Amino acid sequence: MISKLADALKLKYQPVAIIWSDKKPEAALQFSGQRWGCVISMFAQAAKGKTVAFDREHYGCMGGGVGLGFGNRYLDYSGGIECFYRFLSSGNEDWEKGKKAIKEAESKLRPEALDNFLYGERYIKTPELTKKRVDNMPMVNIRQKYVIFKPLRDVNIDGEKPEVIAFVVNPEQLSALVVIANYAREDDQNVIIPFGAGCQTIGIQVYREAKSAKPRAVVGLTDLSARYQVVNSLGREYLTFAVPLKMYLEIEENVEGSFLQRHIWLALAEQEK
Repeated sequence: MISKLADALKLKYQPVAIIWSDKKPEAALQFSGQRWGCVISMFAQAAKGKTVAFDREHYGCMGGGVGLGFGNRYLDYSGGIECFYRFLSSGNEDWEKGKKAIKEAESKLRPEALDNFLYGERYIKTPELTKKRVDNMPMVNIRQKYVIFKPLRDVNIDGEKPEVIAFVVNPEQLSALVVIANYAREDDQNVIIPFGAGCQTIGIQVYREAKSAKPRAVVGLTDLSARYQVVNSLGREYLTFAVPLKMYLEIEENVEGSFLQRHIWLALAEQEK
């Protein structure tokens, strides 16, 4: 699938199409067994040209299963979902249920994850606030077997329908995408930066926008844990910018005649070489 937008942006990395499918592409990368892994590390592989597949047995981590659209995987957390609320906030070492779940956690979690189980990631202030955030997440359980990450250039639009197109962008490219996202709209509120895991800001939070009559773009990779996983493979300067297919087609159509063909952007783009 040829993208005028990707060409105009002078991207280092391929835009990634996120596709729901009942068929796994041949030679697709996939997590092995129940081994822990970060969905965003696989997204980085897709941005570099690989095809990646996830299913309900191979999604890397519980947050990844949620972000991809495989339902509420937080229910599977060691000690139950209440322990997860404390994992994301203040930790499990000082409450009774958490203390009882430590042995289970020790047998299942990596050292870093066990440390966060005990003392908390501290990304949300309290377990009570974490519960409210989780209750308000736009979780879905897609009917298809696989979620596929595929370089947009390799997508056959006649036979494949992406749910999301996600870009890996530096500050100048992000700026251009913010402008083009608002270019043909009546207001200027068409890009959001929600709090969430890196996989959620290319997954379920964009799936939610796809249901809107006027979908918005979602800026992501503001998740510190995800950045920690991919900083060496992608680079420190990059964020994600993800849009539902409907919005992608809208902004793709607006490349011709826009600022992307004028001297300010062309000068900035030339500096990217």
